[in-house]
Amino acid sequence: MIAPLPKWEMKKYASLWKAFGKTEFTNDNALKILKEKDSHLLSVLFYDLKRMGWIEMNRCLDDRRKKVYSLKEPNQAVKEMAQ
Repeated sequence: MIAPLPKWEMKKYASLWKAFGKTEFTNDNALKILKEKDSHLLSVLFYDLKRMGWIEMNRCLDDRRKKVYSLKEPNQAVKEMAQ
């Protein structure tokens, strides 16, 4: 089930959605978009987004050690919160 995000996480989610939409992306891609120097903060963000249902994580097909992420569409997330 989807849960509402804190304001700081919603801003980061919005930046990621604007940059990637429905396409998959990696940690490195997200660090560039969010202009973060600390990957620990990104790990916390992704953990919370996954726990709250806003992001999905899969393994990269080329390198199973790496993760790729895809965002849940904002309209769909809001509909799920209303249920």
